[in-house]
Amino acid sequence: MVLGYKLAKKLGHTIVEPKGSIVPLLGDLEICSKLQGLSLRNVKIEIKDLENNKLIYDDFGEMLFTHFGVSGPTILSSSAHLIRYKDIERKLNENKIKLYIDFKPALSYEELDKRILRDFEEFKNKDFKNSLEKLLPQKLIPVIVELSGIYEYKKVNEITKEERKNLVELLKNFGVTIKGFRPIEEAIITAGGVSTKEINPKTMESKLVKGLYFAGEIIDVDGYTGGFNLQIAYSTGFVAGRN
Repeated sequence: MVLGYKLAKKLGHTIVEPKGSIVPLLGDLEICSKLQGLSLRNVKIEIKDLENNKLIYDDFGEMLFTHFGVSGPTILSSSAHLIRYKDIERKLNENKIKLYIDFKPALSYEELDKRILRDFEEFKNKDFKNSLEKLLPQKLIPVIVELSGIYEYKKVNEITKEERKNLVELLKNFGVTIKGFRPIEEAIITAGGVSTKEINPKTMESKLVKGLYFAGEIIDVDGYTGGFNLQIAYSTGFVAGRN
């Protein structure tokens, strides 16, 4: 790929700086390291710019906590937006980019509160740390207990309405500060490459050099996970080969 960029540049083509896309994200190690290996399904994620309270990306599906941060389909797709986001490096360095996870997107705040009340009624004589087994994965429970601000050995029947409200908020808006991107070597694809402005989209021929054709990842095109990038490779290769 690097050789292709060099050759295209020597022939006069503009190379948009290649960056890793569909790549795992670095996260707050204090949280992520404790949750390493936890795979989640059917969660909702939002990535926000805290500087102006702007939603950058949202999705629903699977994600994974790792020793360095977060990964999985929803996270990988979000990275394609983040790498293009204005002033992203500065905002990452200043802890202005945050991932929010809704662990129970199928339940509204009120419905989740009622669900927790039912569990609390069942486990009313237990310590708080032992009352969430029906609600959450085992690995997540100690972190939620710690972040909830509720004393882990507090009896469930002593938990206040305000404490329960804070717990619901935590489960619907679990925050992880995003610190950066994993190296380009770990990216599934790259964003960047030969500028599409210099390629005839009907034939994939260079507009600058007759008889030179481009296909696949060397071009500045990329898509989400789910086969879109394979389709780009197949389609551009087919058109270039035919012409």
